[in-house]
Amino acid sequence: MGRTRSHIVLAVALAVLSAGVLGAAVLNPAVRGALMRAAAPADPSPSSTASPEPSASPCPVSDQLVPECGAWWGVAPGVFTDTPSPEALADFEAKTHRHADIYHRYHRGDELFPTAEEIAVARDPEGKRALLLNWKVAWGTTWADVAAGGQDKRIDRLAEHVNDTFPEPFFLAIHHEPENDVKPEAGSGMTATDYAAMFRHTAERLRAKGVDNAIFVMSYMGYEGWGVQPWFEDLYPGDDVVDWIGFDPYVTADPDARHHGDFARLVNMTSDEERWPGFYNWAVETHPDKPLMLAEWGVFEHPDDIVSKARIFSSARRQVTDFPAIKAMVYFDSPRAPRGDTRVDSSEQALAEFRNLAELSLFSILFPAFGPPSVSPSASPSSAPTSSPSGSPSPGATVSPTASDSASPSESPQDPPSPSDSASASPSPSDSASPTAGVRERRPE
Repeated sequence: MGRTRSHIVLAVALAVLSAGVLGAAVLNPAVRGALMRAAAPADPSPSSTASPEPSASPCPVSDQLVPECGAWWGVAPGVFTDTPSPEALADFEAKTHRHADIYHRYHRGDELFPTAEEIAVARDPEGKRALLLNWKVAWGTTWADVAAGGQDKRIDRLAEHVNDTFPEPFFLAIHHEPENDVKPEAGSGMTATDYAAMFRHTAERLRAKGVDNAIFVMSYMGYEGWGVQPWFEDLYPGDDVVDWIGFDPYVTADPDARHHGDFARLVNMTSDEERWPGFYNWAVETHPDKPLMLAEWGVFEHPDDIVSKARIFSSARRQVTDFPAIKAMVYFDSPRAPRGDTRVDSSEQALAEFRNLAELSLFSILFPAFGPPSVSPSASPSSAPTSSPSGSPSPGATVSPTASDSASPSESPQDPPSPSDSASASPSPSDSASPTAGVRERRPE
């Protein structure tokens, strides 16, 4: 049966070549996907994904890795587990039936990165990947200390390591989710203006030391309670040192919880549009020229309603093109994130809908430096929209939070907790810096 399938595929490929339209097949995601699905086994091995086919990119990508069309697809795999991250990545790609464009890892303090493991993942011959690396450069000290040059040796040591080991472009988020760590008291060393100065100093010093391949990401929590704080706007370091704006939204599948909702609510969560328009709306209004990244996103399982999570993934598939400024989506996959289970395969229904989302042609960027994504053997080209639906906003347009398919929770917002009140959920000391995954509160780590 396998030999017959191979003969059929070979015949199709020869027919396409003889017709003189092989180039069109390469550039057309639907045709390309159909050929790959025909060639793929019906039940792919759980230990591998389909090898990417060589081709040129139909979608120009800038030096800052901003795609003119489509969006990058990525993952932080197996977080808060003992599974080695490359193994977790392979498992995630196998169960979701596609290659991840972005591999997300976390670091702090004197750790040097990219590590040998991360470099190997980035240079995978079966499909290269961009690295998204978080670094808490001020680990063990304060933002003010870093801004004043107190950690220049730490920064210079990392610069030397990057220059010696990794010339490829990579995303670098400097102290992600700073809102949770702000101490607004003067002299704390951890004010919002201290953060902005720390970010700027780190970026400028890395550049001065020859690190011209780091693409700097300002990564927010995106929680509405922080957005209304008087210091919130002071966090932004400046357009000249920020290449991308990231944020880390989460929702829960529990329909009775305040942070329940669809994808539109996830990226624009607000309880009072007058106080806070939602993070997506705020970002495109205040920084319209910056690409947006879901540097983390996730849906917490609700055991009493296993199809609720699937419905949220389904809404992401329907609604993602309504938010064209989002140029990358990086899922946070963990069985025990601080507020629950975000795994995409926590139920069969959730996994099926997540696969449907993953197969969207929106995520089929073919960038030669990183290789094309693998395609789901069960994907249906006709079911994946190739452009924003009629009436979708332009990249700089805001989106009304009321566009969400689900009703807004009736519970009024609470004031955000102080950073010192946040629950700690750090991994073991042998791990890299702990990612953050709560819906509202985050660890100060």
